[in-house]
Amino acid sequence: MKYLVALSRIFVGVLFIISGLIKLNDPVGFSFKLEEYFSQGVLDLPFLMPYALAIAIVVVIIEVLLGIMLLIGFKSKFTVWSLLAMIVFFTFLTFYSAYFNKVTDCGCFGDAVKLTPWESFTKDVILLVLILILVLGVKHIKGLFGKKLNTAVLIISLVGCIAFCYQVLNHLPSKDFRPYKIGANIEEGMSVPNDAPKAIYEYAWKFEVNGQEQIILTNGDYPSVEGEFIGVETTEIQKGYEPPVHDFTIEKDGGDFTTSMLQKEKLVMVIAYDLAKSNYAVFDEVKNVTDEAIRKGYKVIAMSASSDEIGNALKREHDLNFDFYFTDETTLKTIVRSNPAVLVLEKGTILQKVHYNDLDELEFKEPDNGIYFDFNLKKSLDSIMVLDQKYRANPNMETWGLQMEIDSSNLKYVEKIIAQSGYPGKSMVGDKAGKAAWYVIQHSNKIDKYIDIIKEASGQNELPFRLYAMMLDRHLTNQNKPQIYGTQSSSYYINSPKELTFMWPLKNKDSVNIWRRRAGFGSTFEESAIDMYGEGFELKYYTIEEINRLIPELIK
Repeated sequence: MKYLVALSRIFVGVLFIISGLIKLNDPVGFSFKLEEYFSQGVLDLPFLMPYALAIAIVVVIIEVLLGIMLLIGFKSKFTVWSLLAMIVFFTFLTFYSAYFNKVTDCGCFGDAVKLTPWESFTKDVILLVLILILVLGVKHIKGLFGKKLNTAVLIISLVGCIAFCYQVLNHLPSKDFRPYKIGANIEEGMSVPNDAPKAIYEYAWKFEVNGQEQIILTNGDYPSVEGEFIGVETTEIQKGYEPPVHDFTIEKDGGDFTTSMLQKEKLVMVIAYDLAKSNYAVFDEVKNVTDEAIRKGYKVIAMSASSDEIGNALKREHDLNFDFYFTDETTLKTIVRSNPAVLVLEKGTILQKVHYNDLDELEFKEPDNGIYFDFNLKKSLDSIMVLDQKYRANPNMETWGLQMEIDSSNLKYVEKIIAQSGYPGKSMVGDKAGKAAWYVIQHSNKIDKYIDIIKEASGQNELPFRLYAMMLDRHLTNQNKPQIYGTQSSSYYINSPKELTFMWPLKNKDSVNIWRRRAGFGSTFEESAIDMYGEGFELKYYTIEEINRLIPELIK
């Protein structure tokens, strides 16, 4: 009995300490697990959910201290009976979860070791047996040190637990066991190996044969039975491979942006699983660090499970320069234990991850091209973009004069910016505002002066190449030359029945659609003509010589 107690004492004590420290490393994660147990679908104790974190901290500290007390032999009777009470409760809890399939992971070892409900129950039964041995042989548990030293060890352990807990709560877990740890690639975590085991299902097919109900079991094939089919029940008899990262999406307005975002070379994610529970006071600092990231060429997004209304209100209140995307709340809680928090990624690989208390530790690379984002210039160009289209959609004699005045003013401003800083492209002002200067030049008589600058900007990915292609076509038509990409058309209206509306002549009509596709246009030359003038438009392939003859005749 003496040796049995000694072995049980060491095993139980060490296991309780390890289990407690793993959970103490991530008390927020353990509190999420307790919230699952307290929910209406499990123990139906929702009034305890607001106190889940406090309960989690107390439970794990007690777990560690009881393990230490057992090893040093401090107050042995109190210790073993406390251990017994704790293991009886957790044995009931794991049995309840396993039998009714309520909580699929008990959280006994946090994210370090995942146990199924029945594995957790089995583990608790073994511990229960070992602790009963300790209860029966408590007289064999002797103190390792004197009373004062034992007390000192316990006090030091308590203080150490509290300090460790304070550290991880105000920063992040010291050891990250989750699939979103620093260095992990999210896309790789979502992939399934080709040789991964597949899930196996058993199908119970129910038929009525000769007036009697008959059940036939298969692994998927529809049975050959001469009878009336009633129904089928499906049972998973073997789980398939589940990738460590699942349920991870980045959604907005019904669109899925997961793949495109995870391909970004410089991406910053602001994570806030529930904006209603976020620390609002830190969003001013979040704005400062994300503005710095944007200035250095990073794409910044926020990910939350809250509604668009809450996200947009927060964006306005703190003048945030990024949009909110939707992601599953449980996934966001798994990614990081801070609300809010900030991640820095490079093509889906997590390079940095910080608690909101450590935002000053973030480091952002300098822009490769030496161009920094300019928020003030972006706002000016956003306004110019609006003004450029103000009267253009529905012009008349009066409004067209106003539009010409606006165009002249816009051109002076854009020319000044280009002279000082070069073309204000997307790395300087963002994708949308980066097109504003192009529109202003496209609608001016200065295309010949800036066409080479536009070409260079498109070559440096500051502008879509198709915009350069459109300006080049207009540049060629202004010189009475055939266009390449088929983007320009003309209409001659005169005070006579005669009228000519046409697509400007092409340099090579046989290859125009090849050039359009290479430039990034989504339609053919023929489709674009119909988009401009409607289904009834008669497309004719004029030459420059034909146009030069026809126009003077019309003007006569």
